[in-house]
Amino acid sequence: MKLLIERLCAIVGADGVITSGAALATYESDASQDRGTPTVVVLPRSTAEVAAVVRTAHEQGLPIVPRGAGTGLSGGAVAVEGGVVLTTTRLNRIQRVDLANRIAVVEPGVVNAELTNRVAPHGLYYAPDPSSQPACTIGGNVAENAGGAHCLAHGVTTNHVLALEAVLIPSGQVVRVGGPAPDRPGYDLMGLLVGSEGTLAIVTEITVRLLVRAEGVATVLAAFDGVVPASEAVSAIIGQGIVPVALEMMDGMTTRAVAAGLLEDAGAVLLIECEGLREELDDKEGPLATVQAICRAHGARDLRIAFAAADRNALWKARKSARGALGTLAPNCYVHDGVVPRSKVPALMARIEAVAAEFGVPIATYLHAGDGNVHPNVLFDARRPAEAERAAAAGEAILRACLALGGVLSGEHGIGTEKQAYMSWALTGTDLRTQARVKLAFDPDERLNPHKLFPTPGFCGEVRGASRPPG
Repeated sequence: MKLLIERLCAIVGADGVITSGAALATYESDASQDRGTPTVVVLPRSTAEVAAVVRTAHEQGLPIVPRGAGTGLSGGAVAVEGGVVLTTTRLNRIQRVDLANRIAVVEPGVVNAELTNRVAPHGLYYAPDPSSQPACTIGGNVAENAGGAHCLAHGVTTNHVLALEAVLIPSGQVVRVGGPAPDRPGYDLMGLLVGSEGTLAIVTEITVRLLVRAEGVATVLAAFDGVVPASEAVSAIIGQGIVPVALEMMDGMTTRAVAAGLLEDAGAVLLIECEGLREELDDKEGPLATVQAICRAHGARDLRIAFAAADRNALWKARKSARGALGTLAPNCYVHDGVVPRSKVPALMARIEAVAAEFGVPIATYLHAGDGNVHPNVLFDARRPAEAERAAAAGEAILRACLALGGVLSGEHGIGTEKQAYMSWALTGTDLRTQARVKLAFDPDERLNPHKLFPTPGFCGEVRGASRPPG
């Protein structure tokens, strides 16, 4: 251990190595319920330092767990078996903004909101906007293929990443995939790395696409008596051929928690954002007017429209603070992010209500309703073991319902440690073995973010053993 610490200090400096118990506790978890104590935490400042740390950890036979800001919700940054937690928050430079080509080159520790703030004076922005946008890093967003409220029309992280620089394990080799021009020949290795949850390589540089801010933007708040009519309004809007920039829903419990004047007695609230030319938004037969008419036709009992940036931001602040606001209702929150086809949202919401009654736990739900990405928050007190067990069982029942309705386990939070046991529900053995072989191609010793994604801790090793010829 002493030799390891000396070598790491020589690479990143003594101020970039954390070994004390109290300080290590800060890195035991992300925003999920899982815990794991690192052997050591390292905070490099350059790609070269990342590569050197990778080689040192390999020589010492230690696993490496990449970590960003720790806002992830699936246990992806948890050091399950200890080892080196490599934190990228000091790789936090916006290296270049190319206004002519509308791209930016950033390091993984750049906070998501900081990039949009940097380019806002030029009428540009970075589209992926998770609720943790003021704190989460773009590197973490790449690892989880994060989305956000404003990704319905423009897509999630993978739709906005053009190129990556990454360090491979165990050699520390630095590679570049993708590029500023689209549709490069060969395998889509960049697409493979985005969303790989830090299990294939450590990303050290990201080239992203920037979008032009629309001339006109309007946010509609619509209050309904329940989630069923609100869900039906969502389907009707999309069915009309209108794809808003954002189409969000909060159930009654969530709305009451966030307060902020959002019609706290409503059974459900929709936040719908439309953008375009000012003339389009003013058109009495345009998309914005049609959205309002559809909401009224489906029973909206209150409609509010915000055009000014300050007014729109006030509405979105309430939505993006939803998870934090639920802390006023219970000390712990077990959140999932299953996805179902948009038309199945009412059925899933009904099932969530039934699960809450069956397991005796309150469940507050908000969702990216436009793409069927549902976030049920099971509220409980972890100090009461029986309550924690019921919360976990309720979460499992909801994920089973998502799959039964033709959906998937995760829309943006990732699998991590939280959902790995459920992967066999969603994928065949052949699917899992194929993915395990991809993992082994990048990480033959299974030391990069181990015990994530796959259903058993030794799954990749089992596949490797099974693939050996007899004798």
